[in-house]
Amino acid sequence: MWGIVPAAGRGTRIQPLAFSKELLPVGSRSAAGTERPCAVSEYLLERLVLGGATKICLVIGPNKSDILGYYGDSFGGAEIVYVVQPDARGLCDAVFHASRVVGANESVMVGLPDTIWFPEDALTALPDVDLSFLLFPVDQPELFDAVVLDGDRVTEIQVKQPNAQSHWIWGAFKMSAATFEDLRLLWKARERRDEYFGTLVNSYLQAGGKAIGVKAGTAYVDVGTIHGYRMALSLLMQRRQDAPLMRGNGGEPDNVATNAKGPA
Repeated sequence: MWGIVPAAGRGTRIQPLAFSKELLPVGSRSAAGTERPCAVSEYLLERLVLGGATKICLVIGPNKSDILGYYGDSFGGAEIVYVVQPDARGLCDAVFHASRVVGANESVMVGLPDTIWFPEDALTALPDVDLSFLLFPVDQPELFDAVVLDGDRVTEIQVKQPNAQSHWIWGAFKMSAATFEDLRLLWKARERRDEYFGTLVNSYLQAGGKAIGVKAGTAYVDVGTIHGYRMALSLLMQRRQDAPLMRGNGGEPDNVATNAKGPA
């Protein structure tokens, strides 16, 4: 299974930086007994590997060679390959650039590299169906892509819509090889005008496609703004402080999903 990481964006909401936004240090991790800063995108790569990805495609811009230098050819046992997206033209364009390396019979998972969410293994909750979304509860769904459900069936994705009908947003998604190709062809038929994945999925659903939403997420932070960066640090600190309690109870503490995303 492939994990696709769209990393060609310019990160205008958190500039100026002297490096790609995906390498912004957020929190830390231990490596060989030494604690070191952790790039924000490492959280997503870790979660993709936990979700079953054995190969990761990083879709980068032509000026983002620092990402290649940082990750090299592997992460957590998963092989890494790179595809260049010449211009940052939205999520759909980035995701379907990965079709250059994704095989005809390979399923994919997609997440956003400037987000941090919990639980870490939430992607394992997504079933092997045509298309499924990992959902997180938030207080301001109008800042995100809100997912409207009928049971667990997705009926609509409301992209940054005022008065959104659902407080559940998608944070990652998984699709079969056939659905990946169907959506790519639909995107091309729609003259590649879909910037957001949600608008493309709405057309897919209207044409008879099916998708489900899985409410397995508990906490979600977009680190693409200064406010989001601060909230991410707070969330990680909370998790670290709760770690002894988690080990004592044999479970995880409750987390409140965090609204930290500003307008794109």
